[in-house]
Parts: sequence; structure tokens; C-alpha cells
Amino acid sequence: MSEEEGRTGGRVQLINLAKRYDDSEAVCGIDLDIRSGEFFSLLGPSGCGKTTTLRLIAGFERPTRGQILLDGKNVSDTPPNKRNVNTVFQSYALFSHLTVAENVAFGLRFMRSSRGETRARVAQALALVHMHEFSDRKPHQLSGGQQQRVALARALILNPSVLLLDEPLGALDAKLRKMLQIELKALQEKVGITFVYVTHDQEEALTMADRLAVMKEGRIEQVGSPQEVYEEPASAYVAGFLGVSNLLDAEAVGMASDGRCRLKVGDVELLASCGHTSARGSVKIVVRPERVRVEAPRRAGENRLPGKIERVVYAGAISQLVVTLDRGTPIQCMLANDGEDSSFDRGTPVSVHLPGEALRVLGAGSVPVGGEWTEQAPAVSAPAAD
Repeated sequence: MSEEEGRTGGRVQLINLAKRYDDSEAVCGIDLDIRSGEFFSLLGPSGCGKTTTLRLIAGFERPTRGQILLDGKNVSDTPPNKRNVNTVFQSYALFSHLTVAENVAFGLRFMRSSRGETRARVAQALALVHMHEFSDRKPHQLSGGQQQRVALARALILNPSVLLLDEPLGALDAKLRKMLQIELKALQEKVGITFVYVTHDQEEALTMADRLAVMKEGRIEQVGSPQEVYEEPASAYVAGFLGVSNLLDAEAVGMASDGRCRLKVGDVELLASCGHTSARGSVKIVVRPERVRVEAPRRAGENRLPGKIERVVYAGAISQLVVTLDRGTPIQCMLANDGEDSSFDRGTPVSVHLPGEALRVLGAGSVPVGGEWTEQAPAVSAPAAD
């Protein structure tokens, strides 16, 4: 498979796409435009509809309503083998009795390729995933990461315009997953094929995707680049799922002379530069832990809240601090372990600085419960859903 042959990225458009099973709707009328040649991720917890959406694109499921367009052609009723897409699953489904080369070549059997063409294309596909030296081995002689590469080569050899990946790194250990995230993104850029990648792992989506869609209960909450969705979450749900966030209840009381939103958190006034700065009344404000600053107590300046150190967790490159504010609300902070002496013992009084440009006003609305967020726990990691 030459580099020119690989550059056949397809555009995927979902128009009011829905899928119902009995009395429940797994996908609820979503609209999505995945650009040709981009690495796009569907991100969300178990049961949010991301895998169902992938199966609809692949043709393994038929939509209840709506359309699926591949390069402008409606393929909603087209069988899977007639769509120019291929799928890599979490279970690589390699044939144990076949060698690596035979596994990769399997799909070409139905294309009536000549023996010489088959050998050449298998060699090219294995070279793409750095597995050409293992062509004669059986799957049981390979590591998990090597099996994943073989599954990729088997999918890529057919030159699909769209490659669908359903949590293909989920069975690997953490260190190998991190390494393969980088390799997979580099491979996608090299071949130019549109990748649609399903994951519940926010780090995978942030690391690899050009753009991503955060899903919840069959709907899309937000679409954007990793930086846009992380820095500018559209809702408390998105802020909570994509990374770790601190969520605070506040009262928006007006606008400062410089255009920032004036907020009351207890008896303290804060100023926020981002989000729904024109909101009034009860709102939620969100700030990422890496933007929180912990300072000496009673430090002068705006946007400072008194508190005390509740917990310190050493995590290698960073330390994670939990500070309990005077009003009883816990807030998380991440500090780089850069060699500077920063002694924070439990019970130490501190001042928590929330920079105005790091505070985002989310506006009115309740916070979802059931594993992602609660009113009582403003600092929660993304759930480790399947």
C-alpha cells in the first residue's frame, strides 16, 4: 500500500441519526460532520451511545431514522461489505492458526488479488506498523501491542476511506497504551485515512484526536478540538468528564468595569473572564486544578479564598493538593514538582488564588449525578467507564 494509495480519507456526515432498541433510544438524533482525513474521537462513558454510533457508521446496525453519508453518498441501507470502511475492535480477532502475514492478507482473498500483489501489499502494510520482521509468527507468539499492530495492518491493507476503531487499546497496560497512542496518531497522519476512534479514556482523546465529540445519553454535548473542549467546556458535564475540574456554586451579581463577571462565593467576591459572563443569579463556575494557585494565608489581591490543606498526594511530576475552603468546599490543585521547596502539610492555612482568566462561568443548570458529578463533590476525575 503506497502512501498515495493511503491518502483516501473519507468524509462522514451523520444527519439526525437515531437508533432505538425496544423502548430505549441509544442514539438520539445526532448531527455530526467528520472531515476527510481527520482523526476524530467519540468520547463518553459506558452507555452514552458512542459504540452504537460507530456500528451505525460501519453498517453493523441500521438506523431507526436519519442518514449516514460517506463522501456525500447516503449509505444508511448499504451493507457493511459494500461500504469503504473497515473496523478495528478491542478484541483483535486474529486467526490463531494463521501467521501474521496470512492474517493481514485475509481480506484480499475476496478481492481476487494476484499472489504477487498480495505479497507486496502485505509487506507494505506490515512495514507501516513496524511488524515486517514478524510475518511468519502466529498470534500467540506476539505481545498485546504487536497483535494490535497486526489488526491495524489487516484493516489498512484494504485501503478504506474510513477506519473505525472501537477502544483498540483498552486491553493493553498503561505504559504500552501511552506509547501506542503516539504511534497510532503518527500512522494516521502518514496514511491520510479518516480515523473515527471510540474511547472512554479522556487522555487518549486529548492525545490523538484532531477533534472530538463528548457524548452523553445518546446525544452530543460538545464538538471541538481537544484544547477547545478542555479549555472552554460548554457544560458542567463536559468539564467534569474531560479531565479533572473544580466546580463551585456562585451568585453572578453584575459586571465589573472591565467587562468581567462579578461573582459571590459565600462572602468573597470573584471576577471571571470566561464563559457566560453576562449571566445573573445562580451559576456554576469551573476552574481546572492546574490553574489554581496555593499561596501564603491572607495574601492580598483579588480572587483569593481562605482555606487549609486537607490532603497532599505525591504523584511524581506533580503533587495533588486538596484544600478545604473556609465555607467547607474542597478544591483541587496541581503543583509541578520542579525542585522548589514548597512545604504544604495537612492543616496548613493557605490562600487559594483563582485567576480571573482561568474561571469559567457555566450559567444556570443542575449538575448531572450518577458517577460524573455531584453538588457535594466539585473536584472529580472522569469516570473509568467501559
